[in-house]
Amino acid sequence: MAHIVLLGDSIFDNRSYVRPGEPDVVRQLHARLPRSDRATLRAVDGATTAGVPAQLARIPGDTTHLVVSAGGNDALGRIDVLEASSRSIADTLMRLAEIGDAFRESYRAMLRAVLAAGRPTALCTIYDPRFPDPRLQRLAVTALTLFNDVVVRAAFAHGLPLLDLRLICDEHADYANPIEPSAHGGEKIAAAIALLVAEHDFARRRSEVFIR
Repeated sequence: MAHIVLLGDSIFDNRSYVRPGEPDVVRQLHARLPRSDRATLRAVDGATTAGVPAQLARIPGDTTHLVVSAGGNDALGRIDVLEASSRSIADTLMRLAEIGDAFRESYRAMLRAVLAAGRPTALCTIYDPRFPDPRLQRLAVTALTLFNDVVVRAAFAHGLPLLDLRLICDEHADYANPIEPSAHGGEKIAAAIALLVAEHDFARRRSEVFIR
């Protein structure tokens, strides 16, 4: 019997963003699981990587799997850099490198806490936003590669499976607003999680990427 716990931010805790009567991610995941399995939400809308350890303190004792989607709010907190002035390309790259270094340390600390819980764990990339302004959209997607590189490297370094939300949520209908998943997107995320838990062999400690 599997008991999947969702950690992180509003990618999972999207109840406030779906339309009235539509299911959120955790309800959609529960509906896809065998009757004997369960799904529990511990992710919190607005949480950064630094907030995940507090969520871990509240996981049920019978938790069998952890799925983490975190980092999007860390990136959102640095969106100001997209419009910051710069003396040169080198100056901009150095500023981005410093942001990447800080996120790497935060993400590593979060992942150490998650892995210390001793449950099979999967990570999620940060999906691309859907800003209506083409210029802001292009800048944001480019900047997010810095954050996603940290997530992907962490997954591969620890032999963890990875849900690439950039490829899972690839339609405008997947978004309730520029940065939150709709019920349509949540259904795709839930389906990918269910597939991962059913098919991935965590005992091999070998990374595998799931995109649907």
